[in-house]
Amino acid sequence: MSDKDLTRIAALLRKAEGTDNEHEADAFLQAAQRLATLASVDLAVARAHTERRERRPVPTQRAVVIGESGKRGLRTYVELFLAIGRANNLTCDIARDSTRVHAFGFDTDIDMTETLYASLVVQMVRASDAYIKSGDYALETVIRRVTVTTPGRAGGWRREDRYVEKPVHATTARINFQQAFAQRIGARLAQAKQETEQRLVAERPGPEGAEAGGAGVALVLRQREVELADHYRAHSTARGTWAGNRATAGRSERSRQAGDRAGRRARLAPEQAIGGRRTALDGG
Repeated sequence: MSDKDLTRIAALLRKAEGTDNEHEADAFLQAAQRLATLASVDLAVARAHTERRERRPVPTQRAVVIGESGKRGLRTYVELFLAIGRANNLTCDIARDSTRVHAFGFDTDIDMTETLYASLVVQMVRASDAYIKSGDYALETVIRRVTVTTPGRAGGWRREDRYVEKPVHATTARINFQQAFAQRIGARLAQAKQETEQRLVAERPGPEGAEAGGAGVALVLRQREVELADHYRAHSTARGTWAGNRATAGRSERSRQAGDRAGRRARLAPEQAIGGRRTALDGG
């Protein structure tokens, strides 16, 4: 990704932050993702055209710190990073305790993912905090099983299960809110990426001299996918499956709807430099 591309992306992010219009902010966000996708495709085409004797950019891997062990909310933070990473051609391994993500892909794609994540994770936490403070989640109730102890007929005590209606717990609401936020962000970025790649496949020829002879952009993108997959298999040391995506805390439809709305409104902060490395989220 050239300095010119990075400057243009930064300008789009500043515009997204500077408008109070939800639709304009969304348009600027998707424009930034489309430009990042375009730069990534251009790199793939250039690499396909480079002769074998020349030095070619290669996939890499980077450890991204999500937070300290024991910090609440790390699983949903990881879900947000993964949603952004999928739209930027990354494959990720996740630490068992969700404290870090090992991202595999081209360095420019990892940079873009970190840049978006650094802004969006702050917005996600702030939005969910505001939602919990509003108390709106407590308007939704769930049926829970509770065990009560009552006097027995012949003396003593007996235990029995009863089902009672209670408000959704704040922890359940927060998790559902943040999961829906991450899913909406992922959908927005994926749509921008897909539209950009489809347009390039239709409009641009492939690299001259490619092995397939006149191969189109679609073939170049497929070759990139294969190379990234090969790199991941060769370098990943992951064992087992991340438990975070199986963890549940009950379902709160009201909280999910609120998180989805927040994900639609999310904007990008201008203070984070494009391509800059981020540290773990503080506070919260």
